[in-house]
Amino acid sequence: MEIIVALCLGITLSAACGLRVFLPPLVLSLGAMYGHIPLSSGFEWLGTTEAAIAFAIATVLEVLAYYVPVVDNLLDTVQVPIAVGIGTVLTAATLGHTDPVLQWTLAAIAGGGTAGLMGTLASFTRLASTGVTAGLGNFIVATTELVGSVSLSILGITFPLWTAAIVLVVILVAGIRIISNPPGWLQKGNRAKS
Repeated sequence: MEIIVALCLGITLSAACGLRVFLPPLVLSLGAMYGHIPLSSGFEWLGTTEAAIAFAIATVLEVLAYYVPVVDNLLDTVQVPIAVGIGTVLTAATLGHTDPVLQWTLAAIAGGGTAGLMGTLASFTRLASTGVTAGLGNFIVATTELVGSVSLSILGITFPLWTAAIVLVVILVAGIRIISNPPGWLQKGNRAKS
């Protein structure tokens, strides 16, 4: 049961990474510093004051950058691969004393995959907002993503099983809706290729 709870925490923090890359590591670092979250062997550095300060500075800079027009779209181009990497590391850090092959396999598939999916959905949302509002509505998207990342990070630490289940259902529903009924701008692109 312990590995399931740890995996759910990793999935939830990875989903939050898809929205804001540096906020979930900050929350994990603070949780580990205060003894609320045990870290896997080799990841003790996440629970240090230096790591918390570095993540805090990076979080503030990232949050502010998403409110700058054009910069927000540029950040989206690099966010997904970075989120996959950080989501993988966060999940591996929460899995405790497991076999390293199992630890990194679960971390890459569950953590990296969840972060990549959430980051991709967030990028599509910002792209749609930019197209519809010429970027004027992007601050609403940025605020929603920030609130979502903070909420997921805090809920993941306090209620990992429930939060992970909700995250997975949201990802599945969003994925099925996009596949079954693609947005208009995506349909136009497919028709032009035909």
